[in-house]
Amino acid sequence: MTRGQRLTIGCVASLLMAGAIPVRAHHSFAMFDHTRTITVKGEVTKFQWTNPHALLELDVPGPAGNKHYTLELTSINMMQRLGWRSDYIKAGDKVKAVIAPLVNGEAGGLLLEITLPDGRKLEPGVPAAGTFKRTPEAE
Repeated sequence: MTRGQRLTIGCVASLLMAGAIPVRAHHSFAMFDHTRTITVKGEVTKFQWTNPHALLELDVPGPAGNKHYTLELTSINMMQRLGWRSDYIKAGDKVKAVIAPLVNGEAGGLLLEITLPDGRKLEPGVPAAGTFKRTPEAE
């Protein structure tokens, strides 16, 4: 194999690998149920202001004890554009969250709206948020 052929193969391999990285790094919203939402009220155990997505962890009381939920938010860049700050949610806060639950039934989901302890309602800016059918909250 000539030096030129090795160089060409190396360049092609580099381009293919570079193109594959964004595909692997991003996922769709297919893991979340688009047919309904649930509303959970609980105590924040952790709020991660990180990329690629912020994360919120809640302990939600129930008849069998606390159930731990891990909720995905959008990117912090998107949230900042909507006025969010990293200190809006802290461990110990009591919040109400409207989520698109995970389709596999595990305790988790995509945060669509949160009500903070002071009563403010915030949306994290989920792309295509209108594709998630809202279920009325049970009283």
